[in-house]
Amino acid sequence: MDYANLPPAEIRKLIREKQITGPTAGHALGYAQANLAILKKEHAFDFLLFAQRNPKACPILDVIEPGEVAPKGIAKDADIRTDIPKYRVYKKGVFVEEVTDLYDYWSDDFVCFLIGCSFSFENALLNNEIDVRHISEGCNVPMYKTNIATTPAGLFEGPTVVSMRPIPEADVVRAVQVTSRFPSVHGAPLHIGNPETIGIQDLSKPDFGDAVTIKEGEVPVFWACGVTPQAIAMHVKPDLMITHAPGHMFVTDIRDEHLGIL
Repeated sequence: MDYANLPPAEIRKLIREKQITGPTAGHALGYAQANLAILKKEHAFDFLLFAQRNPKACPILDVIEPGEVAPKGIAKDADIRTDIPKYRVYKKGVFVEEVTDLYDYWSDDFVCFLIGCSFSFENALLNNEIDVRHISEGCNVPMYKTNIATTPAGLFEGPTVVSMRPIPEADVVRAVQVTSRFPSVHGAPLHIGNPETIGIQDLSKPDFGDAVTIKEGEVPVFWACGVTPQAIAMHVKPDLMITHAPGHMFVTDIRDEHLGIL
C-alpha cells in the first residue's frame, strides 16, 4: 500500500487495526508526526518545565489532560492508546515491554505529551531533492545518545538523543536552511560532522533505530530527537514512563508547512 499518500486519519485507522506495525517515516507525507511521553500526573509539571527548557529536543505540540485519550488540538477522532504502532513501557528506568496498545496499562491520572518529530520536515528535504536515507533504504532512522546534557527541571535531566541523516557535502547548507524553518519539530541541526565530538563512537551502532549507508562525499548531520525522554527515563528512573517505540510515531492532522516559518 502507498502509505506516503494516505491521509493521516487513514494511517491512524490502519495502525489501530494493527495493519501498520512498523516505523512511520514516509507515511502521510506532508503531515506532521509526533513523539509521545506519558507520565503520572505527579510528574507532569516537572516534565512540562523540562520540555520548556529543552525546546530543541522536546518541542511540545499538544498535551492531553488526565482522563482524556484524544489529542484534540492536532488530530480528529484519535485515541492515544491505540494510534501509535508500538509503545515502550519503562518502569524505574528499565525498558520492560513493547506493546501495540495501552489498554492494559491505561490510568486516568496519565498526562500525555505529544512532541514534535523530525520526520515532519523530511518531506521538505525530499522536495529539495535531498535524499532521506532511512526512507530510501526502507528502515528506521538511526538515533544516538550524546554527551550533550539537557537542562534539568525537577526530576528530569540526562543526555540529549539525536537522529542522524547523511547529507551530501554540497547539500548541507541547504539542509540546514530547509530544517531551520521548522523549530517546532526540532528545527536546525544540533551538530554537523565528526560524531565523536558529541560522544558518538560508532555510527554503525545506533542506540535506537537502524544504521544507514553513508556514501563517499556525505556528511553525518545530527538533529535533536524526541526519543530524548526515553534516555531521560533510563537516567532518572521514574516509577513509570510510557513512550512511543523509536520511529513509530503519532501521525497528526497538521500540515508540515503550517509548522514552518515563512
